[in-house]
Amino acid sequence: MSLAQSALPIGISGIEKRFGAVSILSDLSLDVAAGEFLTLLGPSGSGKTTLLMILAGFVRANAGSIRVGGEEIITMPPHKRNIGMVFQNYALFPHMNVFHNIAFPLKQRRVSTVETAERVERALDLVQLKGLGERRVDQLSGGQRQRVALARAIVFEPRIVLMDEPLSALDKSLREHMQIELRNLHRRLGMTTVYVTHDQREAITMSDRVAVMNAGRIEQIDQPEILYARPKTKFVAGFIGESSFIPVECRNGGVWHEDNKLRMKDPMPSSGRHLMVVRPEKLRLIAGEQTSDINALPATVGDVIYQGDSFVCYATLKDGRQVILRDYCRFDVLARLPAPGEPITLGIDAQDVVLVADQ
Repeated sequence: MSLAQSALPIGISGIEKRFGAVSILSDLSLDVAAGEFLTLLGPSGSGKTTLLMILAGFVRANAGSIRVGGEEIITMPPHKRNIGMVFQNYALFPHMNVFHNIAFPLKQRRVSTVETAERVERALDLVQLKGLGERRVDQLSGGQRQRVALARAIVFEPRIVLMDEPLSALDKSLREHMQIELRNLHRRLGMTTVYVTHDQREAITMSDRVAVMNAGRIEQIDQPEILYARPKTKFVAGFIGESSFIPVECRNGGVWHEDNKLRMKDPMPSSGRHLMVVRPEKLRLIAGEQTSDINALPATVGDVIYQGDSFVCYATLKDGRQVILRDYCRFDVLARLPAPGEPITLGIDAQDVVLVADQ
């Protein structure tokens, strides 16, 4: 089974969806490359599952266009879209064994018995369930059921595979294992995949690109490492990872926090108030000197929490803002850990100074 040659791009343009007077999606446009693993990430109510259901054909958009490989499918019924779907609850048939669950879409397409058997066996092998075709669904573990749902979604060699939070019912360790399994399977098959989750770590782990959604719009779409290191909005910075926000002002060709001029490598934004995004791991304790590449931020320690391989330091800046520093428990660091109430100087490299709009 190989989907690499059949993977197709998706072009979504101007999608609008309203339920009564409530707007769910607003003029949303998005392109997905052939063979790409793209994740729709956002909180509950952001519109990510609605967009996935519109792609699958289960929900009708009020306006817009969806093209798959150049073909318009916005009015096409679901069964003609040749799209595989993995649901959050797997939607397996409890009265059928594993083989017949996977074979179901082939039966609907009137594939011959011989070819159906061959395809199901290949699909079982791909998801590492070989030999379990006769097993009842209620005899499977959560991870095995998830694999059966995935095998059913790919057995008819669809052009696109859609996944709606398929790992949410699994425990933490199995979920992390299945993230890697799904990622590896995607790489082997080369299928165009659109994945929905509210878990930012899951999105970063699995995706070629992530589209962060908020209130029916895409706030930012980028590779995971760019989303994390260079968020473009306060929402993205707060949703992807952990952040503190420090008010700064851009004026006279510089970036100022209180009376402290900050150095940054990125181009300075327009004049006015902004927020500096501070990741806990980007801060470090320094002796107080301000070199050409390090910005110094005077602060007072609130608390220090030991966490085994790392520690967390909660500190308060002069303006009353709390920031968080996280570092590994190396010997040189542990030897100079500050105590609560102690004045310290935090350092952040100029290349790590990221500004977003103050809104």
